[in-house]
Amino acid sequence: MDTKKILVTGGAGFIGSHLVDALLSRGNEVVVYDNLSSGKKEFLDHCKDDIDLQVRDLVTDKELVDVLRDIDHVYHVAANPDVRVGADDTWVSVEQNIIATYNLLEAMRKAKPSDPASISFTSTSTVYGNASVFPTPEDYGPLMPISQYGASKLASEAIMSAFADNFGIKATVCRFANVVGSRSTHGILFDFYHKLKNDPSKLEILGDGLQRKSYIHVSDCVNGVIHATETQGSNFEYFNVGTADYAVINQIPGIVTEAMGLKDVEFHYTGGHKGAGWKGDVKFMSLAVDKILATGWKYELNSTQTLEKAVREIISDLEA
Repeated sequence: MDTKKILVTGGAGFIGSHLVDALLSRGNEVVVYDNLSSGKKEFLDHCKDDIDLQVRDLVTDKELVDVLRDIDHVYHVAANPDVRVGADDTWVSVEQNIIATYNLLEAMRKAKPSDPASISFTSTSTVYGNASVFPTPEDYGPLMPISQYGASKLASEAIMSAFADNFGIKATVCRFANVVGSRSTHGILFDFYHKLKNDPSKLEILGDGLQRKSYIHVSDCVNGVIHATETQGSNFEYFNVGTADYAVINQIPGIVTEAMGLKDVEFHYTGGHKGAGWKGDVKFMSLAVDKILATGWKYELNSTQTLEKAVREIISDLEA
């Protein structure tokens, strides 16, 4: 991508920090913008001398326009990342996802009215809700998310579409499958590890275990976002970023216990919410990735391989 200076919002987080690594490896100048609510400075310790870390908040920053004046492209990763939070706190996704995205786009418009920076947005498969078509393509509809998180990401996509049309801000929207890997701070592998460390004799599994979901390794995910951004032709475009398969949740306890060297663990299923893990959890998710594959992008690991690699990385991170 022919850019000189890139801003990564949420760049100290799980996905964002891996994106920073990939952008630096391509020779870009990178500004990291993060309020550190879920991001961690230590995720960037290895490259702290190569980046400009701005500890700021998209919701409250009064100087955001100034930050963006010399930025060529924005990767907007900042968000409240935990889908489950929305069942108890309905405001957090509105504030941290919708309002934060609007503030960013408005600042981009004001910073360079005649030649605004372009933007890549990390969205989610949860915008599809309980889809009836599998694998689910980008043009599936109507979109009816069942979580506050999915709803806030869909609203952010809509705002971005309007800004792209009205103000010429070129935008790439990437809807992710479940992303796992090193530096994870939440998610099924992270949760299972902590539950088993607390009691290695049993494991509580949310839902009925029959949930089916696609998983993508964070390295494949980051490469997919950059590739989609670099190859996009139109002013506004959607891409599913995932794997062309899925894993059944019942597979994952065995993957985790084997990686931890545990045997004879008793698995207990909660039944969850309508068989899913919690309110807002999509029980079946498999993304159609034909569109991004047609651009020449390839993922290295399928869902099962991704889970096997990611749990080893997470264990290594947490036991270091």
